[in-house]
Amino acid sequence: MYNMKANDVLDGTFSSTALHRLLTRDVQSALTPNATQRTTLIVAGCYILVIGILWHIPILSWIIYPFKLLTVGFHEMSHAFMGLLTCAHIHSIELDPDEGGATSMSGGIPYLTLPAGYLGSSLIGAALIACGFDTNASKIASIVLAVFFLFTLWWAKRDWLTWVLILGMSGLIVLFWFVAGGVALRYLVLFIGVMSCMYCLWDIIDDTISRKVNSSDASQFAKICGCCPSQVWGVLWLFVSLIFFIAGVLVGLAAFKESAAQQKEDSSVFLPVPGSSAAMALTVTKSGIVSMILAVVVGLLGIPM
Repeated sequence: MYNMKANDVLDGTFSSTALHRLLTRDVQSALTPNATQRTTLIVAGCYILVIGILWHIPILSWIIYPFKLLTVGFHEMSHAFMGLLTCAHIHSIELDPDEGGATSMSGGIPYLTLPAGYLGSSLIGAALIACGFDTNASKIASIVLAVFFLFTLWWAKRDWLTWVLILGMSGLIVLFWFVAGGVALRYLVLFIGVMSCMYCLWDIIDDTISRKVNSSDASQFAKICGCCPSQVWGVLWLFVSLIFFIAGVLVGLAAFKESAAQQKEDSSVFLPVPGSSAAMALTVTKSGIVSMILAVVVGLLGIPM
């Protein structure tokens, strides 16, 4: 612990040097990974390596194909939500088997809806990476994803691929929720987050920087802005997406310092696995509370029991 020295105090207040030392110590302490976080970082690094390998092997790339489509879904969903926030009317969301997608809308603010695809999906990925450091946070992230999935299904009423993808991913999330008290869910959420960020970074480089795709979001954005070519916007979006990626890791390190054992204990009482002892105890507790409330109501009404 830092001990304040006499020369650190000037006229009864902290000197700038003392304040700097305190802030540096706090930041360093917050971002220094513990044993559980080191394991999470190693797993995330392995995810990056595996994704990079599978990405370039034609046959094995099918293993991560559903997660690629899910990231495309995040991209289109981000367009739609930004459109919704800017008073646009969302007509439909469609996913293409060739890892493409399209969001049809009218109205809204193109200056916001166009960059929302890449930046929104990378932000979602960063948030999932941060939640992947903690089991309970992963449970909450799964519930939020479920809400997003419902909106997407509403907008993708006639797109069978979107329905198959989301129903399949929902089933996978539920399955992993039951494994090891939610620990498997944490690593699944982490994988989806890493995959989303990696895909977003690669897609920006491929569509806007290394080659120009006239139908890309960056090309459309360059047309309405008229001041810079699409490559410039691609580099800017790449930089912002990379910041999101790094921020997701840093937030995870700073916010979730619990050990694996503590996470397991906390997870056992927070949205526990149905059928577990914690879930049964929670059910009994709820039943007792309901019975007590009914008894009070009956007593107040003077109804004989």
